[in-house]
Amino acid sequence: MFNSKPGSTGRLLQLCVAYFLSYVVTGVLVKWFTGGLHDPRMSDIAYSVNNTLGGNLLCLLSVLALGWIPWPGRHGGKWPSETPYILASGVCTAVIIPGTTLLYTLPISVMVAMVIMRGSIIVISRIIDAVQIQQGILTRRVYGEENWAVVFALVAVGANLLPVPLAPWFEQHSSTAHALGIDPARLHGGFDFVHNVFAMWILGCYIVAYAIRLYLMNYFKNTRKGRPNVDNREYFAMEQISASAVIFSALAVLWWGVHHFGWADPRLVIAHDTVAHPSVLGVMSGIPFGLVAFFSVFLFMFKGRTATFAGLVNRLTSLLAGTASTLLLMWFFHLKPPAVTDWVSFMFILVAVVFLARAEQRRTAEAAA
Repeated sequence: MFNSKPGSTGRLLQLCVAYFLSYVVTGVLVKWFTGGLHDPRMSDIAYSVNNTLGGNLLCLLSVLALGWIPWPGRHGGKWPSETPYILASGVCTAVIIPGTTLLYTLPISVMVAMVIMRGSIIVISRIIDAVQIQQGILTRRVYGEENWAVVFALVAVGANLLPVPLAPWFEQHSSTAHALGIDPARLHGGFDFVHNVFAMWILGCYIVAYAIRLYLMNYFKNTRKGRPNVDNREYFAMEQISASAVIFSALAVLWWGVHHFGWADPRLVIAHDTVAHPSVLGVMSGIPFGLVAFFSVFLFMFKGRTATFAGLVNRLTSLLAGTASTLLLMWFFHLKPPAVTDWVSFMFILVAVVFLARAEQRRTAEAAA
């Protein structure tokens, strides 16, 4: 496994393990800083700003130190021909990163919106394969096992929606809800976000940005003929430079607006104060978040696999990491254990993984032949 070749199952497992561990640490740190385990408690916005700063700085310093940036001197005095759409992918990344945090700042239940966000990546990945097969860009076919994995993954993602229609009943039977690990307060108003214009804009921008980004990633992956101008590492480097430039520019505008134009929205003020006085520990919490960005990109762009397969591996690994984080927080900090719906989701994830394993066996045998 540790001497694996690019595109091999061993390399895929390495990336999954690294992504899983980074995601688990990220999940624990979120609760540590914002859930009352760290004193003083950090607000969601302050944590997000610190965490994003740390993650982006890690990625930028890493690609510089590792020499992944495809400078013109290495390409005949010109930037690679792929540069425009890789930079566009970075802009999409800059939209995606704060999307989740922005939803959490709204005075509404965002559970259903979060489920849509997670499930949308799986659906988008499958649509991208269909589109690129039609365009002649993708020459591989999507196996039936991958389609079944999509079905069970979507069921797993949506498992937490099962109690939402029963919110009034759980509010009246709080003891039953507590026994099942269900918080009636989270269920109440689960679909209210559809009436919030700002929430719908955030959700729409998140989905569109992810769709464009994943299409560009798979276009890059599926059009590599012979010796490519740039490789996945250089793609990652250029994307991160673009994303960081947009994010840091947005933070600068926000800081300037509060400082000089008197923008008084409490969320903007918190972000301004955080930029002006970042927390050292908060910024350091971005290290595992930055690692998540590394491994996430390399999973999405994994050689020789469809967008459907890569997207499922990415999402299912993150879902398993989320469950693992919850268990660690329960064991070591006595926080709330996973709910029954989380375990239902976990079982469907395992079924999807079985189908993915079978698809990987077929893909490996096909490549060997």
